[in-house]
Amino acid sequence: MKKILITGVTGQDGSHMADYLLANTEHTIIGGIRRLSVENHKNIKHLKDNPRFFLIDLDVSDPQNTEKVIAKHKPDYFINFAANSFVGSSWDMPFNHMQTNCMAVLHQLEALRRHSPHCRYYNAGSSEEFGDVVTTPQTEDHPLRPRSPYGASKCAARHLVKVYRDSYGLYAVQGWLFNHEGVRRGEEFVTRKITKNVARILGHYEIGKPIVPLQLGNLDAKRDWSDAEDFVVGVWRMLNQDRENPKDYILSSNETHTIRTFVEEAFNFVGFHRNECQWKGEGKDEKYFHGSDCFVEINPDFYRPAEVNLLLGDSTKARKELGWEPKTNFLQLVKKMVDNDVASIITW
Repeated sequence: MKKILITGVTGQDGSHMADYLLANTEHTIIGGIRRLSVENHKNIKHLKDNPRFFLIDLDVSDPQNTEKVIAKHKPDYFINFAANSFVGSSWDMPFNHMQTNCMAVLHQLEALRRHSPHCRYYNAGSSEEFGDVVTTPQTEDHPLRPRSPYGASKCAARHLVKVYRDSYGLYAVQGWLFNHEGVRRGEEFVTRKITKNVARILGHYEIGKPIVPLQLGNLDAKRDWSDAEDFVVGVWRMLNQDRENPKDYILSSNETHTIRTFVEEAFNFVGFHRNECQWKGEGKDEKYFHGSDCFVEINPDFYRPAEVNLLLGDSTKARKELGWEPKTNFLQLVKKMVDNDVASIITW
């Protein structure tokens, strides 16, 4: 029985990773969490009585704490999902993003080098590293051209992972994970924001309560969306390659859709059909109507200082070499998220 340490275990990816590993391995899962005054264990509450799962205090921004944890537990696998991952906030909190997303990786790699060099290490990368893309679709050979402090922090972490792999022979990889969503996605992210508000608007519409529109920014940004539950399978396969030649891979659906399309499909699934709704206006004055009811409007505050307009991954390499592929398509993902939010709202 081996030990797998997961940071960010209370988040979307970390909690799905814990579920997958408990179901598909016999290993012990150690969840590293940052101590907070308000508990945020909703995504892992179903695991509290599992004898192979336990939590420890681990603040990834604290190098001394990181080293003590690794020296004590000497994990066989270290999966780093802890991050400040909300791109929009990275312009307001650039130091925090670099500290949490990059320097934390340095602390982890250095501690693993000293105390657990046999450990297999994974750091969560992002399609935002490609940023201002020059070729479409994006493969593993696409240059790193970040457009946000968040993207820059992930690029810097990637270089550190490679340096420690090449310099010390550590098994260290970082995957490029294109947008991945699901029922545990934080409500500040645009996909969950959409599905949560679709459920709210549906409830208000059914009881005749005045509709407060959903506010969004750039509707025409294109993203490559997949289900987060599919991606943790790919991450585990990245961690179990040939020890002598571990590689970084892209995980993606190989499709791209606009935020506008996500909105239309989400409303369509609750009965506000596309042929009954229409966009009116242009630019910052554009709105989405169902009859006389405005469901969506633009808020210029949600535009980014530098937008990434198109992300489209090519995960051919992962599909061929790892035998991985996503199981949930775009429409299935949207419906899954909408159904979850409609079912979870008790009061309107």
